[in-house]
Amino acid sequence: MAPARRIPEATVARLPVYLRVLAEEAAAGVITISSERLAELAGVNAAKVRKDLSHLGSYGTRGVGYTVDYLAYQMSRELGLTEARPVVIVGAGNLGQALANYGGFSSRGFPVLAMVDSDPDKVGRVIGGVPVRHPDDLPDLVADSPNTIGVVATPAAVAQSVADRLVDAGVRSILNFAPVVLAVPDGVLVRKVDLATELQILSFYQQRTPAGRRRSRARAGVA
Repeated sequence: MAPARRIPEATVARLPVYLRVLAEEAAAGVITISSERLAELAGVNAAKVRKDLSHLGSYGTRGVGYTVDYLAYQMSRELGLTEARPVVIVGAGNLGQALANYGGFSSRGFPVLAMVDSDPDKVGRVIGGVPVRHPDDLPDLVADSPNTIGVVATPAAVAQSVADRLVDAGVRSILNFAPVVLAVPDGVLVRKVDLATELQILSFYQQRTPAGRRRSRARAGVA
């Protein structure tokens, strides 16, 4: 088996954006798309699109562009989306329930298999169309679906113990919404979603817009 090509992390982060654009274009009946048009719709420059796509292989035709359906398939294959990857959400609180009720997971190949919570008042309920199971059920859930991705939607105080239980059950990919850094063994992938950090980054850029600078000067009493 040939070794998998190395794709830069920044490129990987942009592939879902390109894939969303391609899906919208395909739904509109578009057959081919140029790198310039893909760049415009994705909010990047055309040179970056061409460089990103070069990591996937040569699928374009000079003067014609890329076949939308075929390029979408190649991106889906690189992202591992050609087979379903079930999701188990741990934590049936407000965030967990919001995630369970989000319909976009299943349509993109990530069906929510179950929610998991230790609260006996929640176990057995159906939220977002999926059952709430007890943490003791994790090994059986993962055994039936080896590609399961664990989503940690719990308070920070219990997030590490939740991650430990997911790893012990056989989960090798974790999406962490808790505001804490998880310690996991080698071979386990963790992606952290920190909403507060993202808001702080937005604040950084917002205050540097012309309107933001004017407000800052007004607060400081500078004309």
